[in-house]
Amino acid sequence: MSKVAKTTVILMGLTIFSKIIGLIRESVMAATYGTTMYKAVYDISNNIPVVIFAIIATAIATSYIPVYNKVYIHDGRDGALRFTNSIINIVITLCIILSILGIIFVRPIVRVFALGYTGESFELAVNFTRVLLPTIITVGVANILTSFLQVNDNFHIPALIGLPYNIIIITSILLSKHTSIYVLIIGTFIAISSKMVFMIPSSIKKGLRYKPRFDLKDEAIREVVVLVLPVLIGVGVQQINATVDKSLATTLGYNIVSSFGYGLKLYEFVQAIFIVNILSIVYPRLAQFTANDKMNEFKKSLKKTMNVVTVTLLPIVVGAAVLSIPVVRMLYQRKSFTPEDTIITANIMSIYVIGLLAFSLRDIVTRGFYSLHDSKTPMINSVIAVVCNITLNLLLIKPLGYKGLAISTTVSAFIGLILFIISIRKKIGDFGIRSFAKVGLSATISAGVMGVAVFFSFRLSSQALGISIFADMIGLIASVIVGAIVYAAMLYLLKVEELFEIIDILKK
Repeated sequence: MSKVAKTTVILMGLTIFSKIIGLIRESVMAATYGTTMYKAVYDISNNIPVVIFAIIATAIATSYIPVYNKVYIHDGRDGALRFTNSIINIVITLCIILSILGIIFVRPIVRVFALGYTGESFELAVNFTRVLLPTIITVGVANILTSFLQVNDNFHIPALIGLPYNIIIITSILLSKHTSIYVLIIGTFIAISSKMVFMIPSSIKKGLRYKPRFDLKDEAIREVVVLVLPVLIGVGVQQINATVDKSLATTLGYNIVSSFGYGLKLYEFVQAIFIVNILSIVYPRLAQFTANDKMNEFKKSLKKTMNVVTVTLLPIVVGAAVLSIPVVRMLYQRKSFTPEDTIITANIMSIYVIGLLAFSLRDIVTRGFYSLHDSKTPMINSVIAVVCNITLNLLLIKPLGYKGLAISTTVSAFIGLILFIISIRKKIGDFGIRSFAKVGLSATISAGVMGVAVFFSFRLSSQALGISIFADMIGLIASVIVGAIVYAAMLYLLKVEELFEIIDILKK
């Protein structure tokens, strides 16, 4: 097994463990607060610091890896560490300033994020947001430390940062139920900060020593600034996209906002296990290929990553859409989470998950552009996709309600993917797009047949066992096994090479 494949498998295992704890966290939240006002306000308030103010830190962290590789080649490890210290200090300074401004102007900020909140819900959102705004400082540093560890071949620590976070949140949820809702917010503050703290020891082991260095005249810093501005706009418009979705959702009721939160957590669970892990490994490699002027290897790696992601994700997308109701019912439906909440959350999840493949492939291509030190093209394409999404939101929310918001996001994701593929082909020439299309078609046919098998498998199981958490669990396990066998058989019949690569990894 190659080093990359082995690292990916180990990383997926660690992430699955961490994300299972995250699903337990959401299950505890659903049982405790359901889709009530408290959950809806918590989702919006928790989202504000991450979406708006961490945009700069995310953009800098994204631009950091290709520049780090370049500095390492020319100035060695010491030069790369000096560069890292400068970036950390710049991020800390910017985030402190933004945190102070956010606290001062918190009321108009909350108004933008929560169009439908008034009275008690609005005041609660303002108070929650004030508590959470300073976390942007630790989020900013955590993003840089994550990139530093990844570029130095330490992937397992970033994959596990969700573990202390989730444990702290679960504890806070349970304590807040018997004390005050503010216990949950304070616990969330501690949990978010724990991500940075968790990575400090490993960063020190990799040679990082913090120094109050702040050299804006450094050529590498200037290069980051040049790269970061388009990335900032690209990341920013994507966050604006998410903000518009959630802000419009607040006009549809607390239960809709909460259901979007639960549905997105399931979507993010799949994305984190497969895409985030693959990107965290592939992106530094792509950056190294371009830094060393190895374009053939760059093209092969890009094509292979897109093919493997397509073959891996398509059955998950189809399976999640077909089994959305029993999945949501098993994970969430108890105590404060009602059968009606299950239907709404399942609808949101099934629509969003269809766009998962498009978002994931787009992220891979985006990292390809960043590796080529081109952040302008992804910015332009992202802006076009967001404009499409917002336009569709406004057109579909009235006739389709919350489903219209989810459909808009999914459709705009595929529009964005098409734009990105066209752009990368213009940039680097043919990188195997016919091979990618052939693999995609074969995987789609295989996933379609699998979806039919999964549907009838779960239906037969439900008829035999009835409806309960235990029955759903047995039915889902059986359906997944049937689906995996059918999907693998179809890929084998269609001679999809990526199947044999995946089997080889699993064997070893």
